[in-house]
Amino acid sequence: MSYWMKLIAICLGLALVSVTAWAMFLPASHPVLERAGLLGPMRAVGLPIPEAGNGSAGGGPPFRGGGEVQVIAQEVAEASSGSRLVSIGTARAQRSVTLSSEVAGTLKSVAVRSGDWVDAGSLVAELTDEAQQLAVARAELALQDAQGRADRVAQLRSSGSATQVQIDEAELALNRATLDLRDAEFELRRRQITAPISGWIGLIALEPGNQVTTSTELVRLDNRSALLIDFQIPERLVGLISVDDALQASPLSRPGEVITGRISAIDARVDQGNRSLRLQGEIANEDDRLRPGMAFRVTVDLPGEMLPLVDPLAIQWDRNGAFVWALDDDSKVTRVRVEIVQRRDDTVLVRADLEPGRVIVVEGVQNLRPGAEVAPREIRPAPQPEAVEELTLQASDTADLPDTTPDI
Repeated sequence: MSYWMKLIAICLGLALVSVTAWAMFLPASHPVLERAGLLGPMRAVGLPIPEAGNGSAGGGPPFRGGGEVQVIAQEVAEASSGSRLVSIGTARAQRSVTLSSEVAGTLKSVAVRSGDWVDAGSLVAELTDEAQQLAVARAELALQDAQGRADRVAQLRSSGSATQVQIDEAELALNRATLDLRDAEFELRRRQITAPISGWIGLIALEPGNQVTTSTELVRLDNRSALLIDFQIPERLVGLISVDDALQASPLSRPGEVITGRISAIDARVDQGNRSLRLQGEIANEDDRLRPGMAFRVTVDLPGEMLPLVDPLAIQWDRNGAFVWALDDDSKVTRVRVEIVQRRDDTVLVRADLEPGRVIVVEGVQNLRPGAEVAPREIRPAPQPEAVEELTLQASDTADLPDTTPDI
């Protein structure tokens, strides 16, 4: 026998075995085999092919009764699809300035101490100003002389003895002397460093006698009655957070402490480097226990819609997608299509035509057909909503801080 004849014989044998198994174990195939003229000869040779209607009818006609199906059911709950953003941010003072001198010179005195509270306009430090004080005295004398000359010209003018040129020269000299005095006083004030805002004085490293320039940092002044926290969110959350939305902040050094605040500002554009948007939160610090530079764990609740919450065992699949078996008023089941929105630890949030409290089947689903009558052995209460999903983002400016949560 040639190779091709052996191959054909093997194929025919396999086909015969497959058709025989199909007829023996799948009664739904009998109509097809009958039309092909194969069912009768197969029974004639003694193959154990069951008659239609005497046993398993897998894949047969739809359910038409046959008794109630024992199942375990559960009520549908309702929960929010919202999530929670967690980010690490760094705090800074609500208002902060670094004081330096407008001119170079020698530090004459320091009027405050480290840690003092000062009001806006208070004197902080002075530079040596003897030359400027002398300039002010000379300008005052020049102004007095110009004023006296202007008064004498004014008397002569009333008697008609002064010319217009004399009058103009006297007024010009008086104005020039006034401006010279203002300039001298301005130069004197530049040697006095005052606080532009109210706040707390930082550490002072300079002493009287030190030489300072316009780039020398004299002291830092912080108004920390409120703290601003800079943090970031991924670009996919842009539009879900707005100014004045609530936030919770916990210092990394004291994780059990939670401070309520708000979103105070949102950046105008997304950073193209890390695809994140910078946000600014604000928290109160009236008791002055917190300091700028501290790291905070910032939590923001994101909005969501109320959706049905079901047990994951209730979700079944067919060629059209996911569904659950729901009971109607007559204890009959029907398919209800669902769209999975969010998977949680022990529950699934779905979008479906399911009202809270409606009963769905969670166990015994393999024996159900559309319209089947069921007899629940147990109806479990609705599942409890779990904690919302947390989305964690590590801020770029705190990369050296330990982070125990995965990055997005």
